[in-house]
Amino acid sequence: MCTGILTLNHDLFFMKKWLTLLFLSPIVGCWAQSVDLGRYQELPDPKPVNSASWTAVKTGQNVSFATADVRYAKHTAPDSKTLQKSWKAQAWKGEKVHTQAVIWSATPLSNVGLSWSDLNDAKGHKIPAGSVSAGFVRYVMTDGLSPTGDGCDERPPGKYDSSLVADPIDLVKVLDVPKHTTQPVWLSVSVPPTTPAGLYTGTLSVASSGAKPTVLTYSIDVQNRSLPAPKDWKFHLDLWQNPYSVARVHSVKVWSKEHWDLMRPYMKMLADAGQKSITATIINDPWRSQTEDVYGSMVQWTKKKDGTWAYDYTIFDQWVTYMMELGVDRFINCYSMIPWNLKFSYYDEAARKDTFIVAKTGTPEYEAHWRPMLTDFARHLKAKGWFEKTTIAMDERPMAAMQQALALIKSVDKDFRLSLAGLYHPELEQDLIDYCVATNQTVDKATMQRRRQAGFNTTYYTCCTERYPNTFTFSPPAEAAWISWHAASKGYDGYLRWAYNCWVKDPLRDSRFRTWPAGDTYIVYPGPRTSIRFERLIEGIQDYEKIRILKDEFRAKGQTDKAQQLEKALNTFEVSALANTPAATHLQPAKALLNSF
Repeated sequence: MCTGILTLNHDLFFMKKWLTLLFLSPIVGCWAQSVDLGRYQELPDPKPVNSASWTAVKTGQNVSFATADVRYAKHTAPDSKTLQKSWKAQAWKGEKVHTQAVIWSATPLSNVGLSWSDLNDAKGHKIPAGSVSAGFVRYVMTDGLSPTGDGCDERPPGKYDSSLVADPIDLVKVLDVPKHTTQPVWLSVSVPPTTPAGLYTGTLSVASSGAKPTVLTYSIDVQNRSLPAPKDWKFHLDLWQNPYSVARVHSVKVWSKEHWDLMRPYMKMLADAGQKSITATIINDPWRSQTEDVYGSMVQWTKKKDGTWAYDYTIFDQWVTYMMELGVDRFINCYSMIPWNLKFSYYDEAARKDTFIVAKTGTPEYEAHWRPMLTDFARHLKAKGWFEKTTIAMDERPMAAMQQALALIKSVDKDFRLSLAGLYHPELEQDLIDYCVATNQTVDKATMQRRRQAGFNTTYYTCCTERYPNTFTFSPPAEAAWISWHAASKGYDGYLRWAYNCWVKDPLRDSRFRTWPAGDTYIVYPGPRTSIRFERLIEGIQDYEKIRILKDEFRAKGQTDKAQQLEKALNTFEVSALANTPAATHLQPAKALLNSF
């Protein structure tokens, strides 16, 4: 879902193409179609084997460290220029670091398995093997941008060139590697916060049937600096959650006990990335059925026989409590008073049926529908102790519509909090505690600093509009980390992406969607499986935290030389620079500088 400049174009498109779904469909139960979450077969590669790349490859199992900046092609032998005999990383205490290794073979390999050791230093300290993980990177179908670089368009099958790309990190422990195949491996080390500083060495072993195990040695230089726990990160991460997608892929009824249990590891993984906002829907289908799994309302609206209204907050309360228990508790962002189709569903007690009205902002019908709800919602939130955390959230809409909605909200309770993702409107920003703007918008640092001091939040987002930086499945992996460096450069408090898990029909095998670039709708996979994109995004957030901590230290100690060095590096993170310089080329020297302090 792209907010901002292209929202109205989206409106016109969806008005023609995706008019309606039965509005109770996601509430009654799960969709019939589900996803095979166990072992699965990747789709055939549309690209032929690059035979020339395999001519010099020796027979049998080949294994090497590689780089996290490359999505290795499945049927092309890895470029030797990207391979490394060893891996050495620098890390703060509490930081997660990662790299990629590759396995490749001109002949079939069966029962390929991974194992790893503790990391030990020379003084008897260790990073336990339980803090290390390694997983096979699988291949998923992707597409690309249009020839003009546009991503916000209808995408029937075959419109754009498709290919397999490495992205999901699988849960399987053993995998067969066919001949003429490159099989990436993602290696992560989460340094425990109590680890003494020092140089730690460990091994990653790759074994397959009939082959001698290959042992790769690597080291982590743990610095005498500490990264806070993710719940204490200042970076404001807002990846919108879709609980309805979890129900569909697992074939369970929405809001059943099974659904709540299955969601936990997904939302825990998000919380561990530093997620700050809860995505809550207070109306049905706020984005006009644009996703594979339509968002239902977490509040049940009932018009009584006498014309008064009743609101059931049971699901809303359960969802908010659930996410807060996982540590996601900065904002409860409630969508939306201005849905794309201005359609508002409710149960009519007199008619004994579900129905809806269509009402524009500023009309008597709109006010009659929303004023009672907002009044009761404010009462309920205050009783729960959530009023200060809750925002009435919306996407970019025509200025008159936004001003009318804001006026109504404030007339009900002047202390209601508001959130907007869209263009930058100086005339609105003082009313918006949570304001997210597009990459092409400019918010001066003085305004952001004033907002920060007032407890307000200013972030930026990417969507289908941006060629770069982005987190499509075909985006260069380093762009996901680059995103947070750009936030640090411009003074933003964080980053928003509209979908954590709005999965397509077959998300493990095919990330393409009917309207936007592949991967636009989700960044993690069913399982739950993490991804190269998600891990690199976390990497950038950790860098943002390190930058923040170092800036505070340099300021407190009067270390202006170090502060200027860091600022000079940050000034290179301009979106326009990505037109000619890959994100990885920006990041490598900047990260080296960051870890030198």
